[in-house]
Amino acid sequence: MQAVEADARGDLRGIQDVADALGITPRTLRFYEDRGLIQPHRIGTMRVYTKREVGRMQLILRGKRLGFTLRDIEEFLDLYDADPQHIEQMRALSERVGQRIAELEHQREALDQTLAELRLIDAQARERIARSC
Repeated sequence: MQAVEADARGDLRGIQDVADALGITPRTLRFYEDRGLIQPHRIGTMRVYTKREVGRMQLILRGKRLGFTLRDIEEFLDLYDADPQHIEQMRALSERVGQRIAELEHQREALDQTLAELRLIDAQARERIARSC
């Protein structure tokens, strides 16, 4: 009955519509469904997505884009469902975001060091080439 009411309000969307709106493939949606991160309703054999599921997918995609693991994302989503005020979710999110920032800063330092070394090698190579001409 809930699905019929949602459909009457236009809240249900098909898999291709959701995939297109999110810029992903239906296969991606099925992947996250298989992982239990989203649970589309079914009408016969057709998957239909509520605003809640689309919102969860947006959070999942944002989490992946920011470099969080599926385990991290699942934890955030579980906390979101369990805590209506989202305080625990915000605590966990803040902690994990801090860790991710530290990881990225470390990677940036490593990249900066690698770039400096490559620039030095390039300068030395160009200098040798110039001297030999």
